[in-house]
Amino acid sequence: MVAADADSDTRTGRCLCGAIRYRCGAPLYPPTLCHCESCRRAAGAHAVGWLTVRQQHLIYESGAPREYASSSGVWRAFCGRCGTPLTYRNAQRPGEIDITIGSLDAPSQVVPVDHIWMQDAPAWDRPNDGLPQHAAGRTRAQD
Repeated sequence: MVAADADSDTRTGRCLCGAIRYRCGAPLYPPTLCHCESCRRAAGAHAVGWLTVRQQHLIYESGAPREYASSSGVWRAFCGRCGTPLTYRNAQRPGEIDITIGSLDAPSQVVPVDHIWMQDAPAWDRPNDGLPQHAAGRTRAQD
């Protein structure tokens, strides 16, 4: 389930300190929980929830994030003041950007449908929520 504001497909969010506020459009794919090593290290958490939107539909209303090239063709954006992870961009998916579900103002309205990159998850990270678990990333057929 992906819910939006009552009058549009717009969602809003911010970093922990409030220096960066954004709004974004409707999701392109169902939301997911990523357990890859890169996401774990970037967030300092066992998994990161992601919502994918068209890059042009992500608007920063206040502040601007800093960006870090975390690997070849991959950029992660975060608040330079408080460090909140905000986005992930991959050159292999031009025009798309992933937004951390946890930075949304209403994260409960965006429900992940699966777990990806379980092959990278620590041995103790074995979700028992009944959602599908993929060893690596999704294929387009699974979106």
